[in-house]
Amino acid sequence: MKRMSAALVVTLLALASCGGGGLGTTAGGAIVVFAAASLTEPFTQIGKAFEHANPETHVRFNFGPSDGLATGITEGGAADVFASASAKPMDRVASTPGVADRAVFARNRLVVIVPREGSASITTLRDIVRPGLTIALAAPGVPVGDYARRMLGKAGLTLRSTPSNEVDVKGVVQKVVLGEADAGIVYATDVTRAVASNVRMISVPGAVNVSASYSIAVVSGTHHTLEAEAFVRYVLGDGQTLLAAAGFLSPS
Repeated sequence: MKRMSAALVVTLLALASCGGGGLGTTAGGAIVVFAAASLTEPFTQIGKAFEHANPETHVRFNFGPSDGLATGITEGGAADVFASASAKPMDRVASTPGVADRAVFARNRLVVIVPREGSASITTLRDIVRPGLTIALAAPGVPVGDYARRMLGKAGLTLRSTPSNEVDVKGVVQKVVLGEADAGIVYATDVTRAVASNVRMISVPGAVNVSASYSIAVVSGTHHTLEAEAFVRYVLGDGQTLLAAAGFLSPS
């Protein structure tokens, strides 16, 4: 059986979340937020804080690769808010079904990670292009995968072997943590406390690093406009403290 593409897998999951209802038809004051996988930890905390400040509203998250989430939304997935790790997926949703209150709310940077046990010979970015290494990257079209390839291009580096094309950044992290890859390129914020005990992090020189820009918007057609707008405002306001604590950079 052929392996399904990352976008197709997430699209099917997104459409399944509709449950036969229309866009954003969640019970009561609940909202559904489609968000990039790299936002899992801080957005989970932001969701709890938002619910505490707005007890009448419940937040439900669907985390995954931004490109796959965008496909799900354009094909009818029930999303009230979309948070993307790059502009291209957001542009697609802005085209169909449309968005409102679009804003950049955070930035990120890339790092190389290697298994803490092993890969001792990999100490710089240039080391990952040596022959015989297994390198984990997110698939083309996934923001972190595109950022990684752009960064390697800026550095004038070409991988000697075909990288693993993971569904999202969490897949890259898992590959390295399990020792199934000699190195991977991820966002700095994905080296969480739990991950840090299993990997070594190698910085990418600033001259070739790529700044990931995260945007958020209310999805047109939501039946919970006020709640969705309130969540976006929270991310742009009080949520900035939680994003900074998770290692994200300010949007400006």
